[in-house]
Order: sequence, then structure tokens, then C-alpha cells
Amino acid sequence: MHVEEKFTHETWPASPEKATLEAKNKFLGFWFFLGGETVLFASLFATYLALKDRVPNTHQALAKDLFELPLTFTATMLLLTSSLTSVYAMYHMKNFAFKKMLLWLGLTVLLGFGFLGLEIYEFNHYVHAFHHTFTSSAFGSAFYTLVGFHGAHVAFGLLWIITLMARNAKRGLNLYNAPKFYVASLYWHFIDVVWVFIFTVVYLMGMVG
Repeated sequence: MHVEEKFTHETWPASPEKATLEAKNKFLGFWFFLGGETVLFASLFATYLALKDRVPNTHQALAKDLFELPLTFTATMLLLTSSLTSVYAMYHMKNFAFKKMLLWLGLTVLLGFGFLGLEIYEFNHYVHAFHHTFTSSAFGSAFYTLVGFHGAHVAFGLLWIITLMARNAKRGLNLYNAPKFYVASLYWHFIDVVWVFIFTVVYLMGMVG
């Protein structure tokens, strides 16, 4: 049971996400979690690079035949912009502006759903236009595992943020939920950084051949 202390803009600490021992423990656990996630994604990247040219015959589509840069670039801009909106959300959290924080988190969620929608459209296009599926080749398996696994992380991040917003909509900010919002924002930035690597390694390098 957490006793919620009443704060004002003047009494709100400068770093509410680290103001308590519990909050610091959340950060420690989160960095251990990110370490494991980094190793996992590194393994997926290595697997993709090893299998990206493995197709059963010369008629099977390769990366340079599949990828459409305008679509992927649009998805990238949506995700990178969502990272910026989450920064604004945390800025307002630090300034004890709860409603403004929720507004910017809401924009983050909308942009995240836009990214997921484009990714789903992309996968559907590859399957129906090129018969590029998870089981069509080693390249297909590696591609859908890496990019799809990232998409699953985006979906999880969206669920995390939406749940925090819904649970705390009437509570306002306090030193118990502020670290939760901040850690969720850090997780969202991690997702964005991973996507930058995917965009570079999978799409840009794939189109070069």
C-alpha cells in the first residue's frame, strides 16, 4: 500500500523518476532487462546477416526485389517522431504537468500504431505479391523473425504505455507512478534505436545488394 503524497509544481522533485529507493531499483532492474534484450537482438541481427542471401532458387525474391524505401522511410519517420513525443511527455512529467504528459504520450501511442499498421501492410504485401513467407526460404525466416520480433516489442510498448495511462488517469502524478512512466519511455527509445539498426542493416543494405 503506497501513501500518495500531495505535490504541487513547487514541491515536485527535479528528478521524480529517481526520487525514491524503489524507483532506483526499478532503473537497475530495467537496465539488466535491456542488457538481455540487446544480446537477443544482436543474435537475431547476426542470424539475418548470415541468411539474407539464402533462397532456394534464383527465382525467389531477394531483399533488393522486395523492399520499397518510401514505405519503410515513412514508417521510420513515424517511429522516430514518436520517440520525440515521448521526450516531450517526460519533460512535462518532470514539470508536474500531468495532462500535458498524457497528451504527448497519446501522440506517441498514435504514431506507434501508425508504424505497426505500415508494418502489417508491408508483410501482407510481401506475402501476396512475392509469396515471401516465413517458410519460403531461410531469408524469409530470418527477415520475419527479426522485423516481426521488433514489431512485437512495439506492440508490447504500446500496451505498456496505454495501461499506465489508463490506470493513472484519475490519480495524477506521484513518486510511485512517475518512475513507471519514465521507464516505459526509456523502453520506447530502445525500440526506436533497434529500428534504426534494422532500417540500416535490413532495408538500406538490402537495397544496395
